[in-house]
Amino acid sequence: MSDPIRILIVDDHLALRIGLTAMLAPHPHLKVVGEAGDNASALAACATLAPAVVLMDLRIPGGGGVDATLAIRQRWPATRVLIVTTYDGDEDIHRAIQAGASGYLLKGLSSAELIRAIEAIHRGETVMPPNVAARFRQRELRKDLSPRELEVLSLMVDGRSNKEIAEQLSIGEESVKSHSKALFQKLGVADRTQAAIEAIRHGIVHL
Repeated sequence: MSDPIRILIVDDHLALRIGLTAMLAPHPHLKVVGEAGDNASALAACATLAPAVVLMDLRIPGGGGVDATLAIRQRWPATRVLIVTTYDGDEDIHRAIQAGASGYLLKGLSSAELIRAIEAIHRGETVMPPNVAARFRQRELRKDLSPRELEVLSLMVDGRSNKEIAEQLSIGEESVKSHSKALFQKLGVADRTQAAIEAIRHGIVHL
């Protein structure tokens, strides 16, 4: 019999970590070797426990799940990361896959779905349910926002005026208007309100 798949669970909610552990416990070919609640402890656990698969939430303290995924894949290329989160924005999915995640699942899934996903990514496959895959394809069709456009959009979502955005970013108001026009075009919207709605809906900016 082959060794069990070593699993690390990374989520800042203790109850969810307990739930996932309990879900996997009856299956002898799977072994939860540790838990972590933030970015730093996740990396420390990977260094000491050598998990084969990491179940990663996106919203964890200390940098977030995307940053943690990127660091894990850079330092331990053999370790696979499976995102398990409530966030279904296409930008969230895009960032996670770009960081090196092998799969993306939404919380609320059945134990059978989770186990199949763990087994699949351990074999080197990519796991993405149809609804998640559709959102990922949708994101691939949208042009990337520049770092400055993302800054302007984030402040726009916060309700800042063009003058306030200009002061915050130390640029002129005309530059703010220029960046706004560019991001409106990329998002396919006509004004600030629509841009804010789209930013939140796609997971580009989180409240």
